[in-house]
Amino acid sequence: MRYFYILLFSLSIISCNNSSETEFSSVTIQPVFTDSLSIRAIAPIDENGVWFAADKGMVGFIDGNTPKLATIKYEDSLLHFRSIAATKNAVFVLSVANPGVLYKIGFNGIEATNIQEVYLERGEKVFYDSMAFWNDKEGIAMGDPTEDCFSIIITEDGGNHWKKLPCDILPKIETGEAAFAASNSNIALYNDNVWIATGGKKARIFHSSDKGKNWEVFNTPIIQGGVMTGIYSVDFYNENIGVIFGGDWEAKEFNEGNKAITTDGGKSWKLISNGKGPGYRSSVRFIPGTKGEGLVAVGSPGISYSNDRGESWKELSQEGFYAIEFVNDTVAYASGQNKIAKLIFRK
Repeated sequence: MRYFYILLFSLSIISCNNSSETEFSSVTIQPVFTDSLSIRAIAPIDENGVWFAADKGMVGFIDGNTPKLATIKYEDSLLHFRSIAATKNAVFVLSVANPGVLYKIGFNGIEATNIQEVYLERGEKVFYDSMAFWNDKEGIAMGDPTEDCFSIIITEDGGNHWKKLPCDILPKIETGEAAFAASNSNIALYNDNVWIATGGKKARIFHSSDKGKNWEVFNTPIIQGGVMTGIYSVDFYNENIGVIFGGDWEAKEFNEGNKAITTDGGKSWKLISNGKGPGYRSSVRFIPGTKGEGLVAVGSPGISYSNDRGESWKELSQEGFYAIEFVNDTVAYASGQNKIAKLIFRK
């Protein structure tokens, strides 16, 4: 009998500790960079370093010392960047509109070593939204349709060369369906999977389980039909558990049909805290190490947190940000209008 009580007590302690691991009470916002820029794309290296890409042709690395900044022009034009991705030895930035120009920036862990143009696309409809890498060799970027499918480019050699996928292997888009270049989080990757989020006329998820060779498309219950409605961000904790977030940019407090969860790899989606919790948010991320239970969503209205897979939410701050990327289970970087900050979550 004594053994039973000791075992029960031990299990209680373990249960409480597991619960507290995902329970945040507050967030400390530490500014690390300010400038007159719109910063929607960040790529943390570790707790002390983060890359960013912004408007006005600005790309930079912030590491607690003097910011290392570069202004990139194409011909006589300053480019506007909203996509970024980092590998072991390089950082990639992709301009948002015509011309779409992708640069590979060599990085030795301390500073940039060279800047090389690796992809160029011209056209009135060119508009790239986000970019991500599976590993140091294979990456993907997506953009709005220039024909009757989304623009998707792939690299298999570490970003030295990129090819655009033909429309005959991609699902057709609906008229008025596009994507939002709001936070570089239209793409989620896990193992060989990629999920791409859309908005506007339709709010859907495009999925490939083999790094872009074959595709399928899934409907979602996210609000759709308006120019500024739909999915703004997607993230997957593993190959089954995923979250989508968005809403109506023109009615940011509206909190119906703007967040949903999947447990079957995106085939079906269930609205969470419908009519409750936060309204529009532009970026959502699972908290590392929380078994798909912890979520943080940011947007211009503030920072929201859930420890039960989105069933309930807590507002941690009303300070607005566009994008968030976690470094570990308590530290993240966030970017917004004129700023980058380190977020330290407190239990």
